[in-house]
Amino acid sequence: MSQIAGVLEKLEGTSVYDTLIQMEAAYERIAREQQEWYDAAKFYCPEGCGHCCEGFEPDLMESEALYMAAWLIENQNDIALQIAQNKFPFDNGKTCPLFNPDSAYHCSIYNGRAFICRLFGASSFRSRDGQKLWRPCKFYPEDMMAAHNPPLAKKQYSESETERVLGAVPPLMNDLTEEVAAASSGETELIHEILPATIRHLLWIIDMNDNGNDNPNGSPIAA
Repeated sequence: MSQIAGVLEKLEGTSVYDTLIQMEAAYERIAREQQEWYDAAKFYCPEGCGHCCEGFEPDLMESEALYMAAWLIENQNDIALQIAQNKFPFDNGKTCPLFNPDSAYHCSIYNGRAFICRLFGASSFRSRDGQKLWRPCKFYPEDMMAAHNPPLAKKQYSESETERVLGAVPPLMNDLTEEVAAASSGETELIHEILPATIRHLLWIIDMNDNGNDNPNGSPIAA
């Protein structure tokens, strides 16, 4: 089921619609492949951790910002309107501006979160020589690492080692990155910088499309 069905309906016929469809498919693929790994490896982030959100603000590709904006408009419209005015209601200056300490997941937009947040701690990567590698999250508690059977170390594991200690290898970040990047330009910007303007732009496109504008690119028509 789409997380942004209402927004997609209002954007049908625009180029932004195609980008959002592509992004949602990519995010669904990430979730599917990660779930297969979780089911096989039984290796999860500690409940209620959130350390990866501290002192960190994700950079967003254009397509990520569009999906995040669409998700907020669809699911948290009041907050979307605040952010459109450069007001991040959960921003404390110490964590990601979308971090909510009172949320079970800590992320206030968990189902609309950035690409890097979806992959952190649950993906593998390729070395320069093409080998598939995995490294446990640096925030994973030492006692839980030691209690794992076999015990885990905070080191880089080869594909065969990962198979041996976890029984499976998490999805490859490089492949998933290419799928998301295909819907974007090469530029990235911090959430603070890109999200307010993207929400305003998306609301404008929705309004133009609702009012019968036939411009398929969602851009102003010259007078």
